[in-house]
Amino acid sequence: MAKILVVEDTQDILDLLKKTLEQEHHVVETCNNGTDGWFYLSSYEYDLAILDWQLPGKAGIDIVKEYRSGGGMIPVLMLTGMSAYSNREQGLDGGADDYLTKPFNVGELCARVRALLRRSARSTDNILRASGIELDPDNYVVKKNGEPVELQPKEFQLLQFFMRNPNKVFEQEAVLNRVWPSDSEATVQALRSTLRRLRLKIDPENEVIRTVHGVGYIFRQS
Repeated sequence: MAKILVVEDTQDILDLLKKTLEQEHHVVETCNNGTDGWFYLSSYEYDLAILDWQLPGKAGIDIVKEYRSGGGMIPVLMLTGMSAYSNREQGLDGGADDYLTKPFNVGELCARVRALLRRSARSTDNILRASGIELDPDNYVVKKNGEPVELQPKEFQLLQFFMRNPNKVFEQEAVLNRVWPSDSEATVQALRSTLRRLRLKIDPENEVIRTVHGVGYIFRQS
């Protein structure tokens, strides 16, 4: 699971990208103009951004240049109808990590997203393992001590977030910001309810996902 921002002004493509990435179990936020895209990218935390080159309000290439000049580090995949090598060179030099021309194959886009996420995590093995728990994000499989565990989408996303960030204390608001859409009406109570269900399934003794009273939560990786 990753939290991905998609900025694309063609509604059919935007809907396709959102549906496809959500089927890959990502949290996806979308907007259809560069002004809003820059606001989202500069205001919230994401794991990856997908930007169309030509956007109303603020061009995608200008967004990524400004984002990089401010120290932004997440991977950026640039989408464009311009296929000339000079355009590709300009996009990559401007700060994009990858470049995909329209029309594109959905399978190729998903493969590029997975590759960028692995690269940003400095890992080629996408399966997460810790404390007897094994999580395979590509196949949406979780096992505890070798036995399959069925998780609901938000439970899966919450567990994946914790497993990708072990031994770090996160405040409740920080977890909400990474696992729930930024513009959603998710509440601390929604987080607590999801965490309670998750613990019952994979950590009934609360030994792995621990509450740090007055602060938040920590995933203890043994």
